[in-house]
Order: sequence, then C-alpha cells, then structure tokens
Amino acid sequence: MDLRPYIAMNLYTDSYYIQRIQAGETDCFACLLDKYSRQVYSLVYRIVENREDAEELSQDVFMKAFRSLSSFKGESSFSTWLYKITYNTAVSATRKKKTEWLAIDDSAMENVPEESTDSFFGQVDEKEQLDYLNKALEQLPPDERGLITLFYMKEKSVEEIVSITGLSASNVKTKMYRIRKKLYALMKAMEE
Repeated sequence: MDLRPYIAMNLYTDSYYIQRIQAGETDCFACLLDKYSRQVYSLVYRIVENREDAEELSQDVFMKAFRSLSSFKGESSFSTWLYKITYNTAVSATRKKKTEWLAIDDSAMENVPEESTDSFFGQVDEKEQLDYLNKALEQLPPDERGLITLFYMKEKSVEEIVSITGLSASNVKTKMYRIRKKLYALMKAMEE
C-alpha cells in the first residue's frame, strides 16, 4: 500500500479536509479522525471516568460530527466545534447515569482566599499534588470536570469554552472560580 497520498493529506488544514468531505470525498474524514481522536477521547474520559464508556462515546462523537459536518460553517475552529459535540455528548451520557456527586459546603469555599488557589494551582507539579488533584477532580460533577479540562488541559480560552458549552462568558468565569475553590478545598482536606 502506497502511503504517500495519505501522508501528504495530513499536511493540509482542517478546512481543506472539510471542503473535500463536503464535496463527497468522505474518506478524508479519516485524517480528521486521526488528528483529533486522542484529544476527543481524553476529554470524554476526563468527564465520564470510564475507559469503555469513553471509547464508545468518542465513537459517537465522531459519528455525530460526520453526520453534522454539513452544518459546520467555519464560525469557530473545527476543533472548537468538535469539542462542543464532545462536551455535550459526554455530559449528556453522565446525566443519564444519575450519579451522586460530592456536595461541598459553600462556607468552606468562601473561606478560601483567591490568592491561595492561584498560588496553589501554579505549583501543581509535584507527584503528590497531581495525585490529590486527580482524586479531587473525580469528586466533581462531570460538567465541572469538563470545564476544568477544557481550560487547563486543552488550553481553551474562555471565548472558546463559551462556544463549546453554550454558557455565557461571565458564567464560565464564575464557574471556573468556584471550581478552583472546590478543588483547593478538596485537595487541602486530602493533605490533612
């Protein structure tokens, strides 16, 4: 099998592949699948926290993206559009499971100064801190895990998160502020 055409195709932009797919060359979708499969899977897994579910939901995401590609207008980047499908698919799947999530007392969060959370998350590089962070993330509801993942791990801007989640910018900022405080409180409790 000659891989040169396939390798050459991977050098093009997302919009190039999208135009070709919309023109009927559906095989080009494999290039987008290859490019984004790990990123989609990692976001889904962070939200659903189950490998089998994450694999199945990732496949669902790409099926939805393929079927809806004709509606992609390029108003945002393809990755933002794909993350929107990913986020919504994963969060919807977790809502169907009706899992109970840890409720954190608001007064515990109000006593946490913002400077503490900022400096705390600025130093999360030690193995023990990362273990605490991962354990704390597991205790958050799926939509909150998704927001944290998009912002810190996928390095999406607030504007991109607005586009992905459908939340307002002020709502995203408020939620991120509260989630950081929650994580700080959870991690501090684990340290003690």
